[in-house]
Amino acid sequence: MFKIVHRYLFICIFCIISIQTFAQIEHPVSWKIALYKIDKNEFEVTYSATIETHWHLYSFDIGSGGPVPTTITFKPNEGITVIGSPTTNKKPTEKMDPMFDMKIRYFDQNVTFTQKIKTAANVAKIVGYIEFMTCNDEKCLQPEQEQFNFDVPDNTKENKSATIVLPKKEITPNVSKDSIPKTEQEIVKLNSINKSEIIEPLTSFPKQSKSSSGLWMIFIGGFLGGLLALLTPCVFPMIPLTVSFFIKRKKKHLTNAFLYGLSIIVIYVGLGFITTVIFGPDAMNALSTNPLFNVILFALLVVFGASFLGAFELQLPTGWSNFFDRKADTTSGLVSIFFMAFTLGLVSFSCTGPIIGTLLVEAASSGSKIGPLVGMFGFSLALAMPFTFFALFPSLLGKLPRSGGWLNSVKVVLGFLEIAFALKFLSTADLAAHWGILPRETFLCIWIVLFTLLGFYLLGTIRFAHDSDLQHVTVTRFFMALISLSFALYMVPGLWGAPLKAISAFSPPQQTQDFDLYTNSISLNTNNIKTAKRYGDLFHSPYNLNSFFDYDEGMAYARKFKKPVILDFTGHGCVNCRKMEVSVWSDKRVLNLLSNEYVLISLYVDDRTELPMTEQKEVTLGNKSLTIKTLGNKWSYFQASNYGTNSQPYYVLLDNEGKMLSQPGAYDLSVEHYISFLEKGIIEYRR
Repeated sequence: MFKIVHRYLFICIFCIISIQTFAQIEHPVSWKIALYKIDKNEFEVTYSATIETHWHLYSFDIGSGGPVPTTITFKPNEGITVIGSPTTNKKPTEKMDPMFDMKIRYFDQNVTFTQKIKTAANVAKIVGYIEFMTCNDEKCLQPEQEQFNFDVPDNTKENKSATIVLPKKEITPNVSKDSIPKTEQEIVKLNSINKSEIIEPLTSFPKQSKSSSGLWMIFIGGFLGGLLALLTPCVFPMIPLTVSFFIKRKKKHLTNAFLYGLSIIVIYVGLGFITTVIFGPDAMNALSTNPLFNVILFALLVVFGASFLGAFELQLPTGWSNFFDRKADTTSGLVSIFFMAFTLGLVSFSCTGPIIGTLLVEAASSGSKIGPLVGMFGFSLALAMPFTFFALFPSLLGKLPRSGGWLNSVKVVLGFLEIAFALKFLSTADLAAHWGILPRETFLCIWIVLFTLLGFYLLGTIRFAHDSDLQHVTVTRFFMALISLSFALYMVPGLWGAPLKAISAFSPPQQTQDFDLYTNSISLNTNNIKTAKRYGDLFHSPYNLNSFFDYDEGMAYARKFKKPVILDFTGHGCVNCRKMEVSVWSDKRVLNLLSNEYVLISLYVDDRTELPMTEQKEVTLGNKSLTIKTLGNKWSYFQASNYGTNSQPYYVLLDNEGKMLSQPGAYDLSVEHYISFLEKGIIEYRR
């Protein structure tokens, strides 16, 4: 088993990638509201709610002291008479709720409320809102309102036609008064439609669950990091020594081995917990694109890499490990085993520290509240498994390869990778601060040299002072060198603009490259008229797209040339944005739609450019006060206040008056889904 792990070590190393997800503002209920004519001046309003799993929507009849009940309000009241109480299509669940200490009635999954009304002959509109509150087992959200606005059909005719309102948030075209547009309802009318033929709301391309997939990737990254830590000279020799110690104790050696493994997990998960408490996802998210913070991380990873290459050894104070070692000898039972595990962590810090540090930074900056805990659990699980496994099957200890120079080779390989990954943070700082010191071709040159040198090292051409003599190249080293040199060769066409989709998450965006033959080869003839743009000196669009970087300016252009708009909420540090641009936008069909059918407005939510004093202000989002000081602040608040999300990439299709054409889209690498998404917007715009 170990030989298999050793043979494919380099493949596992290359699988460790950073995944950046963003927090989502929670809206667990979506509504579809419809007006039906049932008689000359009688109507039926239906409110169909789709409720996310684990969330509850409360009934009309909730007693005082409990959650806010669902209520329906019509305004103005003149000329509208409510007939009876609202009804539901199913019975609510009733149970004792410990959160409110009372019996409550609620709905989950879905429910439809129906309210009959009567209108006077002079009533032209039916306007109102449904107010509701949602909770899950852990928390409640503040009450929300979903508004509706219907034109009253001709009261002189009796039919079964329906007017449908699909709750969408639309942007007013002029935002100069307060920089941020207000939310309204888009009204969609469908005539000659039977009640049984209600259409579904417009849909975007399939959504992906970022939170769950992101946590899995964090766990896998942590687990692979733990496997790599096992194969370092600080940890690997400890496996037979520690397991032999347990076996010699004879009594309860299996139980002790399990407890030892559990102690390792507790210690490292505790480290993840401390990271979460000190920093938290919000703080790390805010720092994730801060230039100074990213430069510090870049320097830190370079130091880690130099340590792995043998320049020096990172060590904690010797007194710490001696203290815990003495505790392990003088105490007994569970406490002794715990201190033994703690001693292992301190002794192996010079090898595990850089891996843990990189993992914690990536996990904490992912935006997940429990990312560091999940990452450390994966790391500690991989680290603890061999100690427990070989304690269960001690006869296999003899089959472990002996410690030797190959362990130092693992450290050197990790050193090369740490330096390579460090450039990702320098690139983020460079993009956010607009320094221009690390364009794409410079980044690729460094990576090509690094992985070429790594290949030569694995073949024995390059040696470091602490390396053992390499008598011959093993088959394993040969294949690892083959992978490294092939990877370096794969990146060479990128110097002339090849997209290099495999590393798009790490490399600077295509538009930072000066010499780019690829973009010129796929650029299309466009009927868009290119003009000087606001912030055009700061941002550049991929593939020579005629993009705007200011909402007002882009909307004015769209109105002038009568075209729909695609809002592209993006960011310098948005890994998935780069993947979308390289994997999806590079398709000629997508480029044709973006170039000729839409006006592209790219809004960078993490840009640090300071706004003029006249545009800086204090605003409120929910119950939080925010300061709009930078361009990134402005567009981040713009996105959150209008679309209820702060994740990127995020694509919103609008007509040239700011009304939404379909449900927004997010990260999805399917070209066909994205084309369908864009084509639906065009159909809605023309209709």
